Amino acid sequence: MKLLSIAVPCYNSEAYMSKCIDSLLVGGNEVEIIIVDDGSTDRTAEIADTYAAEYPDIIKVVHKKNGGHGSAVNAGIENATGLYFKVVDSDDWVKEIAYRKILTTIEELMGGDERVDMFISNFVYNKENENRHKVMRYNRMFPIEQIFTWKDIKRISKSHYLLMHSVIFRTKLLRDCGLKLPEHTFYVDNIYVFNPLPFVKNMYYLDVNFYYYYIGRSDQSVNEKIMISRIDQQIRVNKLMVDYYTENIGMIRTVPERHKYMYNYLEIITAVTNILLILDEKKEHLEMRKELLEYIKKRSLLLFLKIRYSVEGNFIYMPSKGGRKVTVAGYKLLQKIYNFN
Repeated sequence: MKLLSIAVPCYNSEAYMSKCIDSLLVGGNEVEIIIVDDGSTDRTAEIADTYAAEYPDIIKVVHKKNGGHGSAVNAGIENATGLYFKVVDSDDWVKEIAYRKILTTIEELMGGDERVDMFISNFVYNKENENRHKVMRYNRMFPIEQIFTWKDIKRISKSHYLLMHSVIFRTKLLRDCGLKLPEHTFYVDNIYVFNPLPFVKNMYYLDVNFYYYYIGRSDQSVNEKIMISRIDQQIRVNKLMVDYYTENIGMIRTVPERHKYMYNYLEIITAVTNILLILDEKKEHLEMRKELLEYIKKRSLLLFLKIRYSVEGNFIYMPSKGGRKVTVAGYKLLQKIYNFN
């Protein structure tokens, strides 16, 4: 069995996918690279097949009809044979030194008495035309290089929530928890990280800069203008996370630290959705914002009250036009501090 399966979702990725795949090939035969061609119309399929022919023991290719990023990740999970599973987007790449350390650590822990459900590492915002890149580290949050549980978390920070770039899940856990991402929907990365968490018991954090997250393409889904144009999909993901949280609250609450972390995660995603809805002051977006809050209220009055009247909520959900301007100003400041979008 391979130590690690890495899914690379590709849609019209011919211009940059080779840099990603070449960085993953460093893992050698301990790694399975699954290139998922999600109905591309350029040379993506041809490039993928060339790699598979050259590295038949490492690379497999899945050709499928276009279903979006979530559909490609689902295909990766379905075809994975490795003990652990990682998603690396086709315009991103990994750092060799950190990559080798992660593989060595997985191998060392395989035969132990305690099974690790989720590995965590740092990721780097690699923003175009900037010399300095923001590193998202979790060293103040998690114990370093030891197996730990939710109860061992040192500090649950709202500004350092886990993203898809920072996690490696045990493959069987993803299947056992029934993870299935929605198709033809952007921003499902948050569901990918959020939904398996009630099933995660043991974790392991390596304080290494493993994943390099490229930001710079004008058509990138995380571009602010693109996010606003696709706000309906951000809302859909937000609602699906609310549904999952409220429907599984009994299981989530069994570990208070996990509950706190998952609530914080949901609060952050809801805040981001609301801020995006007020950035352009469109009437229909303000109505969508109101409808989202009503949706949360119907699903859980307690959740609504916690989100709406938290310290951050009092800041973000100011009803007046002046209040919205204050919220946007705060958002722009955080953009500069954390270097996102």
